[in-house]
Formats: sequence, structure tokens, C-alpha cells
Amino acid sequence: MTARVARARYQRILRFASRHLASTWWFELVLPRIGLRFIANRTRQRRLRTIARSFQHLALDLSGLLIKLGQFMSTRLDLLPVEITRELEGLQDEVPAVAFDIIRDAIERELGMPLSEIYSSVDPVPLAAASLGQVHRAVLNPSEAADAGFENVVIKVQRPGIDAIVEVDLAALRRIAGWLSRISLISKRADVPALMDEFANTCREEVDYFNEGANAERFAQNFADNPRVRVPNVIWERSTRRVLTQEDVTAIKITDLDALRAAGIDPADIANEFAAVMFDQVFIHGFFHADPHPGNVFIEALPAAPRSGSGSDADGDSSAGQGAVSWRMNFIDFGMMGEVPASLGRALRITVIAAASRDGAGMVEGMREIGVLLPSVDTIELERALSKVFDRFGGVSFVELQTVDPREFRAFATDFSEIIRALPFQFPENFLLVVRAISLTSGVCSSVNPQFNIWNAIEPYSGKLIRAEGGNVVQAFLKDGLASLGLLARLPKRLDAVITRAELGQLAIRNPELEKRTSALTRTVRQLISAVFFGVLFISGIMVLEHNSVLSLWLFIVSSIPLAHATLAGVIARQGPLP
Repeated sequence: MTARVARARYQRILRFASRHLASTWWFELVLPRIGLRFIANRTRQRRLRTIARSFQHLALDLSGLLIKLGQFMSTRLDLLPVEITRELEGLQDEVPAVAFDIIRDAIERELGMPLSEIYSSVDPVPLAAASLGQVHRAVLNPSEAADAGFENVVIKVQRPGIDAIVEVDLAALRRIAGWLSRISLISKRADVPALMDEFANTCREEVDYFNEGANAERFAQNFADNPRVRVPNVIWERSTRRVLTQEDVTAIKITDLDALRAAGIDPADIANEFAAVMFDQVFIHGFFHADPHPGNVFIEALPAAPRSGSGSDADGDSSAGQGAVSWRMNFIDFGMMGEVPASLGRALRITVIAAASRDGAGMVEGMREIGVLLPSVDTIELERALSKVFDRFGGVSFVELQTVDPREFRAFATDFSEIIRALPFQFPENFLLVVRAISLTSGVCSSVNPQFNIWNAIEPYSGKLIRAEGGNVVQAFLKDGLASLGLLARLPKRLDAVITRAELGQLAIRNPELEKRTSALTRTVRQLISAVFFGVLFISGIMVLEHNSVLSLWLFIVSSIPLAHATLAGVIARQGPLP
């Protein structure tokens, strides 16, 4: 990439960001301050969708890290409105392939020898072409196959010049992150420069194929005792930082329901096992595949192993659990992996256990430990909201949710939207990839089996998490008892703090109804001020009409502005909130 091309790319990204940030600043900050909030409210959904679609066009045009950024931000529900995240979810990492002659030269340059000395054949048509690299199927020479123990492989190679593109994109994105960090609405919810560093580290790891190979081997070790999981072997002698040669384990795509049924595999079993394997990665191992989309998970049908003995199992179960495995899941693409620190892992387990037991208070406590909620937040109303959600929707499958009256969803949204917006949610850095992995897992399971019920998957799994925590009834009782004693010990100090704040006039009591009335009063005061301005300007125009008709005309024209505001504000107030 030449310096001129790099500069043009950098400037184009900055122009896109500055244009849309300026538009958002005008609609969301300026207009509400002059009493024209209704304009921002009425146009918000359309504007957000326009921004997301414009970014999609930019990302697909420039490729590079922008596609990864769109996928990365599609999980940031704490930062971005749902109108944007929903649009970004459809951003696919598929771009036009690089010509095979260029790819062949790149592979030979990296491996230091002609392809014919290693491979019997290489398919010039890529198996996949993404923004950072592309993949080709190949067959090893007999001597290479004898050393490896297999002959069918895939060669993953970086797109030529991708290193320079990554650095240009990261420089532009860091500049934009600096702008966003100065916006209090965003900065109070997340450390944007820190998130940018996290994204940069993830991308740099993804373009280092040595790192991807090491991730694959670590993942394989975690599931060495699980016959349902297979990981491709890496041929290290034929791999570099920019080229990775692995065993070809592609089979039936996990969402190809027709092929699964034709192979005699029940999709419902696939969904349940896939969820359990992903849960193990996140909650038990603390090292997980952060990009488990359908293109990265295959189902391999296997011949049933002969059973030893003439009789059946004692429980009558003839399923594949003790050596008779009829299928397994093959994971590929270990470039984007996530790690869960011990403290976060424990908080996640607490949250899942609470969700399985429909414990709203426990769920909030887990969210606190994760870092999603600030320690000082009053969460009584959030606990009430979660309890109502559990009471109504706990145990409801995806298909059943589709039959729920939309008015009921709107009623819940109306009741709790103010609570959710008022709470300072934030996602810690290490939690980002967890959200991505779980959301993709849920989507894949629902695609494989529309009857899949996430509650039915979580409830039995919570028992495994309790055992992982090393807990039992006695330990839980002792823990609750110690927590209660700690609360009693801290109670006098907390009461004293509350009384002190009350004496200083710093005690804030939140009442949504009172806030609504206060907002209405504020609108009325603004309307009255506009009416006063209109009266002053209009009367002044009448008084100077005989002496200066031009000035009088201008005063009449200017007086129409506060008149329009006073009139429109009154109409909006009588019509109620806009949809």
C-alpha cells in the first residue's frame, strides 16, 4: 500500500465518523436543549439505521478491519442502540477472493519452496475468502502425508498487504476512540480507548497464525476426554505467521438440517450438545471460541462402534456415551479466542446459577460481580423487573416467544424502559467476547432446533456449575450466614452514611412518576418563555412600524420563531409522547 493510498483510506474513515458524530451531536444534544427534543425522537430510528447501513457500505468497500469492527460492535448492546446492532449483525466477513497466482506466490515465499514439493494438488478456488485472509483445500504429497498421518489439508493464507491495512485502520479507529471518550454519555458507560486496545489486540492475534495454531492445540487439550469434539491438527513444519496448514475437518455444516437428517443425526441432539460444549468453554475452561458461527462448526457422521458384551446397559441406554459415538463436532478457525479471568468466571457462574433458579436478586448480584453494574447503583427496581420477567417468560422457548402477544412485550418495555435507561450499565473489557460467543451460540442452537429452550439448557448445567464451585447445601448455608453477619456488621455504618447524606441534602430519591411531572413542568416553562419572547418582539415591531418599517418587518419575522416553538410544544404536549 502506497503512502497516498494509506492516507486516503485513513481520511475516508475519519470523514465518515466525523460526519455522523456531528449529525448525532446536533440531533441528540443541541435540539433537546432548545426544546425540540420531539424532532430527535421522531427521526431517531431512521437516523440510526441510516448510520448502520452507511457503515456496512463503507466496511464492504474498504474491507480490512472495518468488517471485524462491525461484527465486534454488533455485540455492544450496552453502547449502541438496538437499531444499529441489529443491522450490524448481518455484516458478513466475505469479500472478493485474491487471484490464486498472487496467493500461490505468497505461500511459496512464506514456506520457501514450490507448492509442488509439498502438495499433490491445491484447489485454486478458495474454500472461504475473508477480509484478512483466505483458505484453500489441498492434498499433501505421499511423504508429507506419511509424516502428518493424514493427506487432506486446508491452507490458510493472509491477504497480501493486510498488515499495512490493519495498521492504517487501527490508527484511524484510535483517533475516533479519542473523540468518543470526550462524550460523557459514552465515557460513563465504557472506557472507549481501552475497548479499542482490546479490539486491536484481538485483531493482531487473529492475523498471527502461530497464535491461531497454539490456540487450536490448547482447545484440543481442554476437550481431549470429550469424544464429541474434534480439532484439526496443525502441521507446524508447513506453517508461518502468515500461512497455516491444518488437517481438513470440514463436514456437514452445523445448520444444514437436511444433510444432518440424511445422515441419521437428530438436530435437537446437536443443539443441546453444542450449547453444553460452549458452556464448558466459557464457564469451566475459561478459554473459548469467540466466533462459533455456523461456518466454523461442522458435524462429522461416524460409524457406530461395536458394543462389547451381549447384553444392554443396566439403564437400557444404547446411546453413544461409552465408545459408540455416531457423530462429533469439528471446530475450526481459532484466531478469535477469549479468556475468562478467574474472578469473572466465578461471577459468570453465579449469574447463570441465579438465572437457572429464577433468582432476580442473585442475578443482580452476579451482574455486580461481573462489573456490568457499578457498585453504588440502587438495583431494587431492576430486581423487581427481572423477577417479573422470570415469572412470565422463564422456561419459554424461542418458538413460544413468537406466539406472545406483541402488546405484552410493549407493556413490559413501557414498565421497565425508564429503569433500564436510568441504570449505568457498562461491560468490562473481558466480557465483550463472552457476550459475542453466547449470543452466537444461542443463534446457532435456535437455527438448528427452533424448539430449543435456553432455559432447559441452563437449568441442568447449573448443577455442573455448582459442583465446579465446590459448593453444597452446607457451604451455601454458611456462605449466606456469613453474608448476613457481614451485612449486620456494616448496617450501622451504612445507616450513618444515609443519615449524613440526608442532613447535607444529598440524599436522592428516584420516582419515575415525579420525574415525568418535572419534565412536563420544564416543557411548560420553556413554552412560556417562548411566548414571552414572541410578545416582546411582536410589540416592539408594532412600536417601531411608523419610524422604521424595515426593522419592524425583521422583528415580525424573528418573532415567528418563538411563536412556532410555543405552538408546536403545546401541540406535542397535548398529543402525548411520540411513538
